[in-house]
Amino acid sequence: MPGPAQLHEVKALNGTIETIGNGAVPQGTAGNPSLLPTPLKCTENATSQDSIPPPGHALTGKQEHYLKRELLSQQVDFEISELESTTALQRFGAPFRSDYGEVAPVDSDLPILRYIFVHHVRNFPFLDQAREKEFWQDKLQVFLELFAQKHISSSEDRLEESKRRKLSIKAKKLVELMMVSGIPTASGYEERIRFSELEVVDRGAQDQGLLVNAPEGHAINGWDVNVAGVRTTSVKRTVRYHQHAEFLIRVRRPGTPDHYVGRRYGEFSKLQKQLRTELPGKVLPPLPRKNKNSTVSTFLGGGGDDDASSVSSASTQNTGMTHDDSGSLRSLMGAGHRRVASLQPDRSSPRASSEYRREHVTLYREDQRVSLRAFLRTYLQNPQVAGSKAMETFLTDNPVKLNEEEREDLDRRRAMDEKRIEEQKRFYEIARQRAKELDVYMERFRRDIVESNGLTRLFKEIREKERIADLTMEYQKFAEWLRIEVAATIYHLFLAEDNSPELFAQAKRIHSMIPYGALKQVIRFANPAMVMSGVLDLFLAQPFGARSLAQRVLGMALNDGIRTFQKSIDSLVTKIDDAAFCEKIQRFVNADEDTKNIIRNESVVDGVDLIVAILKSDHLDPEPTPEQVGKIFNAYVAWNNAVDNVDDEMKAGAQLFAYLKQLLKMYTRQRDKAMMLAVIEEPVTLQLFRDLFTIFYEPLVRVYKSANVYNSVTDFAAFADDMFRVLDLAQRQDVSADPNQTVQSFIDLCARHQDNFYKFVHEVHVHDNGLFSQLMGWLEGILEFLRHGPKGGKLDMNALFQGAVEMHQVDKAAAVAEIDNLIRWQEERKKWHQDKTRQKMAADHHSSSSATDPPLTPGSGTFRSSDFGINEVDLADMNDEIAGDDGSSGSESADEDGVGNADPIAAERKRRARKQDHLRRSAGEPVKPEVKQLKGMREGFLSMLRMVLAD
Repeated sequence: MPGPAQLHEVKALNGTIETIGNGAVPQGTAGNPSLLPTPLKCTENATSQDSIPPPGHALTGKQEHYLKRELLSQQVDFEISELESTTALQRFGAPFRSDYGEVAPVDSDLPILRYIFVHHVRNFPFLDQAREKEFWQDKLQVFLELFAQKHISSSEDRLEESKRRKLSIKAKKLVELMMVSGIPTASGYEERIRFSELEVVDRGAQDQGLLVNAPEGHAINGWDVNVAGVRTTSVKRTVRYHQHAEFLIRVRRPGTPDHYVGRRYGEFSKLQKQLRTELPGKVLPPLPRKNKNSTVSTFLGGGGDDDASSVSSASTQNTGMTHDDSGSLRSLMGAGHRRVASLQPDRSSPRASSEYRREHVTLYREDQRVSLRAFLRTYLQNPQVAGSKAMETFLTDNPVKLNEEEREDLDRRRAMDEKRIEEQKRFYEIARQRAKELDVYMERFRRDIVESNGLTRLFKEIREKERIADLTMEYQKFAEWLRIEVAATIYHLFLAEDNSPELFAQAKRIHSMIPYGALKQVIRFANPAMVMSGVLDLFLAQPFGARSLAQRVLGMALNDGIRTFQKSIDSLVTKIDDAAFCEKIQRFVNADEDTKNIIRNESVVDGVDLIVAILKSDHLDPEPTPEQVGKIFNAYVAWNNAVDNVDDEMKAGAQLFAYLKQLLKMYTRQRDKAMMLAVIEEPVTLQLFRDLFTIFYEPLVRVYKSANVYNSVTDFAAFADDMFRVLDLAQRQDVSADPNQTVQSFIDLCARHQDNFYKFVHEVHVHDNGLFSQLMGWLEGILEFLRHGPKGGKLDMNALFQGAVEMHQVDKAAAVAEIDNLIRWQEERKKWHQDKTRQKMAADHHSSSSATDPPLTPGSGTFRSSDFGINEVDLADMNDEIAGDDGSSGSESADEDGVGNADPIAAERKRRARKQDHLRRSAGEPVKPEVKQLKGMREGFLSMLRMVLAD
């Protein structure tokens, strides 16, 4: 009879519960949620079996897990925040020095980061050869402590989301995921909340990828657009008329009828320029290059003798267009794009034979149409661009009415789009079926890899065997599976997407420009190590103690930035016209961190803006007069009124406060650059850079020289030539061609060059002086921790809880209630995120279980996160938390929105609008319950954690 650790019930999204053993998905159902056991109906007040602790335990499996997770989360938060301290490395222990002598692992204040550093950073190949005193203490520790002393501004200081804060959030979540998944509990009863419908939603979200090119039903941020057709227009210039292509865009918005607008290529370019003006600093994808090629299709022609039934509305006009095949559409998407030798008579005489008209249809500027559709949809994926005035004007101004001939052209192009989607599905289905034939071998390969030392065995095989044909059967089948994966990737990049013609043309152009022969000879005879060492000496040399060339170059760039900020500061000081206010703000920026924190706390306690707290503070000179205090408060009131009410009458009074806020930001940024300049001027910075170069670069260069890597240059050139040849043939292939042949042509491409690639890997591995083996050992060390936990033991959460209760550190009933509240919050949060995912999918007209969903790409389910020791539920939780944190600040970087240059009142309105938008989007999201009692267990948990991670 299985015990509590084997059977437990799980609440599903629909309010039902499901019994699963050990929190794991039943055998054979991990990749197919529809095969999970049928949930059992459960009333709201039913008592679950897992709500009762096992005999001799104070906590259930769920309570153990979420107590461990909460305490680990608190410790990770503390340790990540402590990295900003100048004494953080001194508390790590060896190899860093400490003013208090050697710090033992069981005494470290930062046990989690110390463990990660000792086991996964210090023993990384290359770094494991670094000397303790010369590198770790005298260079890296000195540099990091020096950087921490500079107190570079944070997100709160600049009222914007700094890159460091975003990086800190993701680093914290990754460390938390590693610890929660890696460190087990001692009881063996640990379990997590699991939703049986979770994987269904995730799969549906992933499967949307192949439908982004669909002509209909693809709404993005409230816009459903499709560049549906092309027509020609005549424009009179000085004397004569000139014909131009005009792209017909179908626009659909909720609650409004469909309409069409006509836009020339130049108007797309103007849209991009207008967006750059409206959203300064916004990174926008480039506009596709102008492509005047037309596409000839053999499957769209219909019967009849009229021009409309034989060619598009544009193709009947003598526009001087070329029928070059270099940009024609893809076989797998619109597979009927063959260059027809008899096309030339059609240009001079649209009344060709009826037989010809039934077979061949020219689609004018078809490649340009699909590339501009991809361009528009890419822009609309950004909410700011989708909501911009420029985009709204572009998609709504001057709608046009279509004539019969244009509607027939739209029908043909819609049929072409549908054929593309169908061919995509057929390609992936055939490739998936071929990959499925390898499932038995891939399962053996997966088991071999996830077992202990699996990666080491794989690379040992590569080192010993000179050809793929000499490998064991499992590895040969893995190579066959890789061929299918690479073939599908090439197909997807260069043929399957709307922007594939543009990408294909760029890649082909770049390939034609690279002098592979000369490059091979340079790599063969040059000594990169000596060259780079000489270049490094040139840039880092400090003759007679003077500044090095690298310091001068970087210093010049930073000084230019400092001078630019100073110009803005001088302008603002003139506008503010109050030397006391400006001096006080400057003193705050340059004050020590303790003084800054006091003033920040005063701002929070008084509920006023930081500017007000700075200017009325007694901690900074000069002391304000009563008139100045009244002046700043009146400006603050006017500022809030102008921002909140959009009242132009109050704008003049708010300008002073706006200038003061800008001045604080300019002073802060100027100080940041000055601090970075000071770091660069330090001698230790150059020494550290030289050491890092020596540690990482020189071993790689030795490997590449001994492995004769230069031979691989011509191998790559041959592969690129062959790939472009196959792609050209596929583009001209007729729609009637067998999709199996299309798939096989790409697989054969990979097969022809796989031996050259394997030879490259083999040669590098043979001459790596053990580098690959060390790297595999390092990776397996991480996997060993995730799968089996640290060697120091497990966390006994029951003993920790019982000890805290007996020592009266926590109240048992209150602590259990807090843990249950955390579990309930996690359940509600999971359900909320899944509901939001379903709503988004429904808004995009996609269903997670739609029968029209394209098949998954071949081999996509071969490996799972659980194979590498990362619990899938923990990974999903981390993704949910990162998604929530990314939008929680309600602000983006100032550089992205142009806040630094825009009207400060308008910028503040945008910032508050984003914050309100986040509040709206997160409405209904469960709020984490307050935790008080569990904090009393932190000291005991820290002691236990130190013991577990002390090895």
